[in-house]
Amino acid sequence: MDKELWANVDRYIADLLVPSDKSLDEALKASAAAELPPINVSPTQGKLLMLIAQIQGATSILEIGTLGGYSTIWLARGLPRDGGHLITLEVDAKHAQVARGNIARAGFAERVELILGKAIDSLGQLAANSRGPFDLIFIDADKASLPEYFQASLKLSRAGTVIIIDNVIRDGKVIDAASTDKDIQGVRRMNEMLAAEKRVSATAIQTVGSKGYDGFAIVRVLS
Repeated sequence: MDKELWANVDRYIADLLVPSDKSLDEALKASAAAELPPINVSPTQGKLLMLIAQIQGATSILEIGTLGGYSTIWLARGLPRDGGHLITLEVDAKHAQVARGNIARAGFAERVELILGKAIDSLGQLAANSRGPFDLIFIDADKASLPEYFQASLKLSRAGTVIIIDNVIRDGKVIDAASTDKDIQGVRRMNEMLAAEKRVSATAIQTVGSKGYDGFAIVRVLS
């Protein structure tokens, strides 16, 4: 099996279950035109985020890592039609500008708050200002800082909060304890924290698709 096959299967599933969508297509086009890195979630992953938000009954969502706002739009669609709020954190001013345009065109300008700055600083400010707890937290930012993002997310959680962390398999390299890659070590340290943290129940799932071989962790806060 190879990436071409994985991508073809992704397209097959997307054609059936995630049909073309103007707002999302325009978000991808705007991100590409601005030369943002093509590291957004896939359409099938985006719809999964929306479904999880709906299953969770989330009315307050926190996203760490906005990029061009593609996943933000999917998450916002998981909010109830008559309410709910999403906060997304982005460190790069160019990414934030593109994301704001994409979010507005998708009709979520009034329900999505984009905070520009270092995520760890923004997370501290959210906690200090009692902006939590959040029902759902999606972490998709730099992997070297995942342990810090996870710890900060716990402070913004309640019993029942669901935390999803993207890109935790890294082409299988996560099993290399001797890796000198900061991203690999960040994922490994976070996984060790998940294993030791008594306040959560967690697992990690390997995935293949148009984004290659990776995976995500899903965490439920118990207390």
